[in-house]
Amino acid sequence: MKKPIKFFAGSNTKHLAKEIAMAFGVKLNNSSIVDFSDGEFEPSFDETVRGSHVFLIQSTVPPSDNLMELLLMIDAAKRASAYKIIAVMPYFGFARQDKKGKPRVPIGAKLVANLLSAAGVDRIMTMDLHADQIQGFFEVPVDHLYASELFVEDINNLNLPNLVIASPDMGGSTRANAYAKLLKCGVVICYKERKQANVIGEMKVLGDVKGKDVVIIDDMVDTAGTLTKAADLMIEQGASSVRAYCTHGVLSKDAYEKLDNSSLSELVITNTIPKHHRSRKVREVSVAAFFAKTIQSVVNNESISATWKSNQ
Repeated sequence: MKKPIKFFAGSNTKHLAKEIAMAFGVKLNNSSIVDFSDGEFEPSFDETVRGSHVFLIQSTVPPSDNLMELLLMIDAAKRASAYKIIAVMPYFGFARQDKKGKPRVPIGAKLVANLLSAAGVDRIMTMDLHADQIQGFFEVPVDHLYASELFVEDINNLNLPNLVIASPDMGGSTRANAYAKLLKCGVVICYKERKQANVIGEMKVLGDVKGKDVVIIDDMVDTAGTLTKAADLMIEQGASSVRAYCTHGVLSKDAYEKLDNSSLSELVITNTIPKHHRSRKVREVSVAAFFAKTIQSVVNNESISATWKSNQ
């Protein structure tokens, strides 16, 4: 007999969770949260989860409260005798802390992996981790989905005459090469030097962009400093157009103003991070159907990679 399947949302990701549940063909199950005056909170499920596949959908951004809420929900499901507990984290907070870049700093992504495992999670499902090696921080299965499944088709539909894929930095060259292979086009790379976090020093473009329709590929856009500076530089060097596809739209500080004042013609992101966008240049693509399709494969014990046309 098949186990019941139940979807619950963290308070930060309810809209996306409803979309995923709808795409899967079920309703989002009910949960609630009690807030205490000292900042403490207590989530609870408003229906039984005993013997069920429990999918907990929560993007951990901002990370602190949303991660803690997810951990408490995992613990609650475990203590309520759920059959399997799957944390669906469209955006994985602390992913940028995947290694020690200097002495005496934490590896935050590994700590988060330890916390999730200690809480009792059985599986992790996420999209476009900042670093692929984060999968190795877990002792449970990690389904690492790629937005290329959605973005490649969208880029093809643009019918750009002189397409070239660009990486905004050296670290993203592997991702850019994967897109270029799927789209059968060339690659250029931006070389940048950071003075400090979110502050760019010098930037150079490695490759010819003259007369090209450039598409910059990245896993996230935060302050938009890199994207907008790269777009302006490429237009100066003769590019016909520059647009960007970034999975996670953090868009902090004055990111929207930078976008509006830049040479970037369009920024395409997914809805992994819930946000009301304040720029006409931002276009959002939903990941709900993709997650629902992957969840169906997990429940049916089917191959997940077989469902990805553009697996990187």
